[in-house]
Formats: sequence, C-alpha cells, structure tokens
Amino acid sequence: MKTLMLGNAAAARGIYEAGCRVVSSYPGTPSTEITEECAKYDEIYCEWAPNEKVAMEVAFGASVAGRRSFCGMKHVGLNVAADPLFTASYTGVNAGMVIGVADDAGMHSSQNEQDSRHYAIAAKLPMLEPADSAEAYEFAKFAFELSEQFDTPVFLKMCTRIAHSQSVVEPGERVEPAQKEYKKDIAKYVMMPGNAIRRHPIIEQRTRDLIEYAETTPLNRVEEGRDHKLGIITSSTSYQYVKEVCGDEYPILKLGMINPLPVKKIKDFAASVSLLCVVEELDDIIETHCRKLGLALAGKDVFPLEGEFSQNLVAEKLGLPVPAGVKLDDNIPARPPVMCPGCPHRGLFYTLSRNKCTVMGDIGCYTLGAVAPLSAMDVTLCMGASIGAAHGFNKANDGESENRTVAVIGDSTFMHSGMTGLANVAYNQSNSTVIILDNSITGMTGHQQNPTTGYNIKGDPAGKIDLEPLCRSMGINRVVVVDPYDLEECDRVVKEELAANEPSVIISRRPCALLKYVKPKAPVRVNPDKCRSCRACMRIGCPAVAIKDGKAHIDNTLCVGCGVCVQLCKFDAFENEGGTEND
Repeated sequence: MKTLMLGNAAAARGIYEAGCRVVSSYPGTPSTEITEECAKYDEIYCEWAPNEKVAMEVAFGASVAGRRSFCGMKHVGLNVAADPLFTASYTGVNAGMVIGVADDAGMHSSQNEQDSRHYAIAAKLPMLEPADSAEAYEFAKFAFELSEQFDTPVFLKMCTRIAHSQSVVEPGERVEPAQKEYKKDIAKYVMMPGNAIRRHPIIEQRTRDLIEYAETTPLNRVEEGRDHKLGIITSSTSYQYVKEVCGDEYPILKLGMINPLPVKKIKDFAASVSLLCVVEELDDIIETHCRKLGLALAGKDVFPLEGEFSQNLVAEKLGLPVPAGVKLDDNIPARPPVMCPGCPHRGLFYTLSRNKCTVMGDIGCYTLGAVAPLSAMDVTLCMGASIGAAHGFNKANDGESENRTVAVIGDSTFMHSGMTGLANVAYNQSNSTVIILDNSITGMTGHQQNPTTGYNIKGDPAGKIDLEPLCRSMGINRVVVVDPYDLEECDRVVKEELAANEPSVIISRRPCALLKYVKPKAPVRVNPDKCRSCRACMRIGCPAVAIKDGKAHIDNTLCVGCGVCVQLCKFDAFENEGGTEND
C-alpha cells in the first residue's frame, strides 16, 4: 500500500525489509530518525552507542558474525567513525553492512557544511545517494545486496532535505536471509601490516569492478529531453530542483551511485549534448571527475560551493526564468535561537558570565549559552573538545588562566568523547575546572537516551553510568554536584573550584525542562508596584520574561516556575505562587 513517508523513515523501512538484524547509531540531526524508526521493528536489535566510532564497530562486529547491520550518523559524526571506517574498507564484510550518513547543507543544525562524498572516495567505498523517500527505501534495501556482492561496507548518503521531506513509498515485506557462517580468516580480518598490505590490491580491484558496475546499474540513469543543446548531470536533492525547473526540456544524467562514478556513461552522455552542466550541492565531486575525463562543462564556476540550493537558484544559474516571488510587507522582527524557558543550563551560564569566566564550550543545545545576553561561551569546536581545549589553554598560559577558565560539556557529550579529555587533565595535571551539564537526556537531537540515563533506545531499564564515581575513578578528587536553579550555590561552587589547586569537576544536575516527567510549577508573577524597571531580570535571556510598558512581564504560557528570575530581583517584584521561594 502506497503511503507518504519521511525520507529517514523510508530508509528505516528499507533497512527492515532487507533483513537487517543489528542497528547501532549515535543521534545527530538530520540522521536521527533512521535509527528511531528502526527501533520500532522488534526484529531488529537497536541501540544508541556512546559515539559514532563505537556504533560503526558494533555494526562491523555484527556483519562479521553473519548478520546484516547498519550504523547511522550525521556528517560530522563520520569524522569520529573514520578510524574503523578506513580499515573496514580493507577487511570487507561477511553479511551486508550499510553506513548511513546525513549531510547538512545550509548548516541547519551543524557546525560545518562537510561533504561526506569525500569519505567515500578516500575510503574507496561505494556510496548511494537517494533523491526522495522512495529511493531512500529502495537504495537502503539494495545497499545490503551491493555490500555482499562486492564484499564491502556501503554508504547510504542522505541530506537534510531528503531525510526530512516526505514522498510516496510502497513498502513490501521483510525478507531475512539466513545468518552467514562466520569462518576464522586472519588474513582478511586481522589488519596487521603484513595482512593489510595484501588487502590493498584487493580493494583497488574492487574499485575497478565497481566502476564497471556503475556503467550499467539502474541506479544511474539517463532521462531524455527535447533539446540537447544542454545536458545536466546531477544527484540527490539537486535532481529534484533540476526536474522542477527544467521538466523534460533537457536530458539529465541522474546519478544514484555517487561513488565510484562511471566513465563511459558520462562520456557518452556528454557527447550527446552541446553544453554539459553539473548541478551538485557543496563540493565539486562530480565536476572534478568529469574534468579528469577531459570534459568541458559548467559547474562551480556558475553554482555556489556553499549553502543549500533551491529551485529559483537553479533556474537563475541555468539562465531560465525565475518565478516572481511574493514580498511580505510586514517587518517581522528577528527571532534568534534561545535556550528554552526553565532550561537548567541558564542559571549556570549566568553564573559563568557574572564571574567573567573564559568558557570552552561543546556541542549541544547548551551551545546557545554563547548567545546574548548571556554571551557565556568563548569557543566551540567539536564533540568533546571543551575539556582538551581548556587544558591546552591553561597550559599555554603557564597555569595563570586556571582560576578563570572552565570547560562546559553535556552529559551525553561527555560519554561521547569527553572522558578522554578528562583523563588527560587528570594525567597531565592542569588545575582545570570541568562542568558537566547533566540534564538527564541527549537534548539537542530530540531527547534520546544515553549511558547516564539508565534507559535504552526503547525506554527500557538499561545499564547506568554514575558520573560522580566515574570522574573520581579517573583521578579527579574534587567532584561536586550543584542545582543550576540555585544561583547562590552555583556562584559559591564555581568560585571555590576555580580557586582550587587541583583539577575539579562540577556536575550541574537538573533534568531538561521539556522532559515529559518534569512537571512545570505555577508561573512566576510580577508585582508591578514593586518593579523598579531595572531590567536585571533580562540578563538571563529567558523567553518568558519581557518588558512591557516599562515593567517586567511574565508570559504565563511559557513560564515553568523555575524561579531563577526571582533570585535576580533585588526588589522582590517576582513571586512564585507560594511566595518568593522556589523549591
């Protein structure tokens, strides 16, 4: 039965129907829903791994055991998984292994616009790139067949628009192949140098075989057009824009297998048109391949290297009419992203800002602590980098910055890649202060469980890592827990730990205000007779607090009664339902 499906849900359906038995992933927008949807199928064992490297290693182990496996991540997560990736290319697989990676052109929820096609080329692995939900479904199923046919992991590359848009899919039934026998094969699976050097020629031959395969696979198809003065080579969401703009006017070579790329098929297509044009988002992967074949074409000399494309952009760059837009005359005020009302991180960031701390930040919703009016973050690099950056910052300053520099990292990010940074602090002894923002969930990607929550991907009880004894076991003697809603306590503890002559960890613990089991308190109210219009309450940047008619005002539809604003007012203008105390 045909149905509308999200691209990620369609990919998950294809993974399910292909008989996949093991899925291990780390959440990351725009890839998260693939694994969340897979978890709805009881026939698949699904888990959230601590990070992408572990997820890929789990999928590899399941493949070696003879069961089809999948691991999913976003583009920057692939950086974390690069170590096992490159060597898994050498070992090959037993049962099919598919690696889902989702790029984020436009940086809707990412720190860069990395193009994952480079990884497929560098690791010498095939990559399939669907252009809608139906292809996400079909390509996911086909990827397992391709993996087993060519003894290789296979990439399924999504992007934000394909992952998070809907189109029609006609699902089928699950067909689970018999478990493949595991046979001990040291020469294939033990990648010591003597074995690895013998595997390299095998991988190069596999690439040559895949290039031949790319010439005839239906994944790469030519769509005829009426006018051959222009021919377009494209893939993924760019294909949708080209079709919407051009229709059947010009022939199109639509590439579904983006690595390795065919040679003869592209040359034949180029010979059939007067002018060749490549339309691809981000880097010039297809264009570079075509130029290496000696083809003259238009590409990144016309289309941008950065940002998402659109129908209008494609039309403009191809010299076609651009539909007139509709201008909205109303002046809509800017609405920058902010932490949610009642966010437990707000009080801690206010404290750091007040103490003029240098803050090495990390990846998570708490990165919004860098936004005005808190402006309480100096650096954000990548997952887990905050602790190592703080250590390096302090060492470079000969310890003189230790009494004002902190690392801030979330509980899930600490599990992902923060522990090694803390081990480095304990081992190499800088008096660095590390603050773990423990909101009891992986917040930014939509409330996924992690090793500190005590629940697995299905919400069932699971192993739980306690942060306090973990940090102590890693060599940190000073470990203290604070409630970020208590500004006085936060200020006292931050001052004490910054003054300490040894490494320390502060755990700022309060569950995310958006969790279903966290019940909001009655909204705070403002007594206008007591409000002196000093605007001290505005320093925390809470969306529920505003100034109206010169007085502080609380939006009752947003306020969760956290009481942080109550503590900021020196004139007792803010009151909880039960008074000025916030339990």
